[in-house]
Amino acid sequence: MKPGDSPPRTLVKSVVKERVTLPLHAPGMRIGLFGGSFNPAHDAHRAVSLLALKKLKLDRLWWLVTPGNPLKDTRDLPPLEERIAQAAALAGHPRIDVTGFEAVIGTKYSCDTVKWLLDEAPGTHFVWIMGADNLKNFHHWKNWREIFLMLPVAVVDRGGLSLQAASGPAAISFAKARIPETRASALPGLTPPAWVYLHGVKSDLSSTAIRQARDRGTERDGG
Repeated sequence: MKPGDSPPRTLVKSVVKERVTLPLHAPGMRIGLFGGSFNPAHDAHRAVSLLALKKLKLDRLWWLVTPGNPLKDTRDLPPLEERIAQAAALAGHPRIDVTGFEAVIGTKYSCDTVKWLLDEAPGTHFVWIMGADNLKNFHHWKNWREIFLMLPVAVVDRGGLSLQAASGPAAISFAKARIPETRASALPGLTPPAWVYLHGVKSDLSSTAIRQARDRGTERDGG
């Protein structure tokens, strides 16, 4: 962080709260939504976020730390508050906000979160941010087509997954809605469906790999 920068905003709310206070937003603002379990958050998450902030000319970017991914086993998932705190410490950027509001509003799927946000913050130009690994499997998400139809989408290349992701059902279904990367800065103001593929992050670092390496180290330490 530079001198004078404010620390990243962190939202930790109890599920018993009736209302949720969202990070800074206002009509006309361009805000990226980057969801995940963040178990744990890592440097590639930050790199994806910084690239999106720059190329999409976003005002802010929110990390949506989810209670749990419906497509994954969450039995060993650390508590939400723990993951939010770790993500906020790693983000370290004045325009990245870390929030766990999905646990407050009770949404389980991304499509429902997006619907809620669009109703709650009308006029805000939200953009869905995801890695190429998620685009490859996006057709397994609940109501995935609705997400493309509700807000613009930016896909960030992750470790050479371009060909696999671009040949997946989601990319093929919305091929005509893809804009060239040279027009990426226009994406937040476009009427969906509209999406762009961003290059520049080549790290194949993943939360799964970090957990596996950590588990192997624990096994060795234990004899």
